[in-house]
Amino acid sequence: MRIHPPRSRPEHENNPDPTQQPTTNLAVTSVGGVRKKVAGVRPWLVLDSTGQTQVVEAGKHAIMRRTGLPARDLRILDPMLSYPSTILGRESAIVINLEQIKAIITAQEVLLLNSRDPSVAPFVEELKRRILCHYQATKAQEGDGDISNWKNLYDSGTPESRASSPPDFAGTGISESEEITEERKEDGKQGLENRDGPKVLPFEFVALEACLESACSCLENEATTLEQEAHPALDTLTSKISTLNLERVRQIKSRLVAISGRVQKVRDELEHLLDDDEDMAEMYLTEKLQQQLKSSSTSSMQQMKSHLMLPGD
Repeated sequence: MRIHPPRSRPEHENNPDPTQQPTTNLAVTSVGGVRKKVAGVRPWLVLDSTGQTQVVEAGKHAIMRRTGLPARDLRILDPMLSYPSTILGRESAIVINLEQIKAIITAQEVLLLNSRDPSVAPFVEELKRRILCHYQATKAQEGDGDISNWKNLYDSGTPESRASSPPDFAGTGISESEEITEERKEDGKQGLENRDGPKVLPFEFVALEACLESACSCLENEATTLEQEAHPALDTLTSKISTLNLERVRQIKSRLVAISGRVQKVRDELEHLLDDDEDMAEMYLTEKLQQQLKSSSTSSMQQMKSHLMLPGD
């Protein structure tokens, strides 16, 4: 039997160009990295509990670490995806996706995704005003100061004053008649009073109520505008039936159906939230944060005492 020696491979196979393959991999990695950066890193407007703002460029993983949210919850805020109106209460954050507002609320800050949208600018200014008012009232309460401005802000009955109402989300930002509004105001006055005097709402409820009011005001303004267009169109159609007038009324009807659907989604989300006590309890972020800090402080004190007792043993 003749044994043939191993067939030698061509030189270009044994010794490929050392720069060719790494360069290709580097290009793919670079291109992939750039694409990932463009798709994942977005500008977030951060409003802290003192009313200060800053724009932070952060990716999905950075926001997950900062807020403690899983990736599936952040998908709700993705502008490339279409999600219905959603309010999620999580362990350390509240996720808001209502109309033009896409935000994450924690016990100490609000992260707003689409702050550069012109339709969101009025909401940002109102939110900053409410947070600053909340900060001043909190400082006054901690120093046993006068927080009458916080209570009077609600008593004034202005739209801004609803930020200080008690955590009764059944009436947040949605008023169907003047009678209901007056009843809610009276309930709010009673809720603000207790044995220790007026109470300041937790930070997360101030921010949440501002989000709800802004979303409902947006829908209300669109409905009012549509109503102003509908009456003349119907009057014109009544006086003269034509293809042009019929088409105009048809377009108005299509817009009305779309707005009604959006209103129904917001209403369904609020009703679902109010019917679930566990979801409501999850939204008390400040209370949970205080409990964590208290537990951590107690644990630290116990460890310190144990270390101090060791030399005596």
